[in-house]
Amino acid sequence: MKIFVINGPNLNMLGIREPDHYGRETYADLVKKIEDYCEKKGIEVELFQSNHEGALVDEIQRAYGKADGIVINPGAYTHTSIAILDAVKSVSIPTVEVHISKVEEREDFRQISYVRLACVKTITGHGTDGYLEAIDFLTDKK
Repeated sequence: MKIFVINGPNLNMLGIREPDHYGRETYADLVKKIEDYCEKKGIEVELFQSNHEGALVDEIQRAYGKADGIVINPGAYTHTSIAILDAVKSVSIPTVEVHISKVEEREDFRQISYVRLACVKTITGHGTDGYLEAIDFLTDKK
């Protein structure tokens, strides 16, 4: 089993940006957590982060024919990017949307998720453990 974990803008600032919403774990901590978890479970994983919408679209497309599942945290692009929605729809790979904070309890503009329309599941508010839950969900589906 191979999973792509794709992170959008500002996830590289974990531990620095609004720790009351996103916690104190750094992006390096998140990467290590996911890699260690996948290694223990015998799952091949590729991690990617970009602040650029087109790079995220390219990575989703690169997963085609290579990944059995995608875990995506599109960051702020969740609420604005039809391009990311279309990319997820085009590759037809089971995809789980993850958000570290409980977005449904935040600002009004965060209530819209375009990518969710193409996802098999959404996990919010479980901190970085939400990524592990998403990986488990995808591996249990196989």
